[in-house]
Order: sequence, then structure tokens, then C-alpha cells
Amino acid sequence: MNIYVGNLSWNLKDQDLQNLFATHGEVSSAKIVTDKFTNRSKGFGFVEMPNDDQAQAAIAALNGTEVDGRNIVVNESRPKPEGSGGGGFKKRSFGGGNGGGYKGGGGGGFRKGGGGFNRDRGGFGNDY
Repeated sequence: MNIYVGNLSWNLKDQDLQNLFATHGEVSSAKIVTDKFTNRSKGFGFVEMPNDDQAQAAIAALNGTEVDGRNIVVNESRPKPEGSGGGGFKKRSFGGGNGGGYKGGGGGGFRKGGGGFNRDRGGFGNDY
């Protein structure tokens, strides 16, 4: 069973999460989700337990308990609904041309030559 664990302290590591659940049964994996740029914890994670009975017992025992000064939220992870885009930023092109960038060269930038934000190529110029 896949278990969601939320409201985690940013100090916790994967091993801490694994140790927390290991007292209730076999843990096949424990992963705290981190920001891909800062590598800092996002405050939640997932634990995989192969035995559903042990997993249910762990959920019942740990949900609402205090870990490192925070009351954690523990429940069965529900799969994402099909077709959910995952939110976040979508890639969009802000200007024509071939390739992005903001200096001269490729297209779509903020300078001359790419149809971006300047009056030379019909973009957003200073002629207001």
C-alpha cells in the first residue's frame, strides 16, 4: 500500500520516515518529496508498505501524532486522476522565431531579431 505522509518537518530525511513506519511493519520504500531546484523538503512524502494490514495499522497509529514538533497527517495515498495535468507552469512561447533567449541571436527573445518585445518585428514596442 502507498501511504501519504504530510505536514512533515523540513528537518526529516527519508531514513527518518522509514524508521518511523518500520516500527509498524515492513517498509519497502520511504521518500520525502523535495524541491528539484533547492533540494529542500516540500513537507510531505510517501511510504510504501507491502502488507496492507500493517499499513492500515501504521496509518491508524501515526495519523495526528507529533514528529519533530509537527502533527503529521497520514493516510492512504490515492492515485492521481487520469488526465490531471499536474498543474504548475506550462511551456509557452512568447514570440516567434526559432528558439528562446533574451539577447540577440535566436528568436523569440526580448531584443532585436526575434519577433519578441520590440518594435522592429511587430512585437510590443515603445510606440504607445
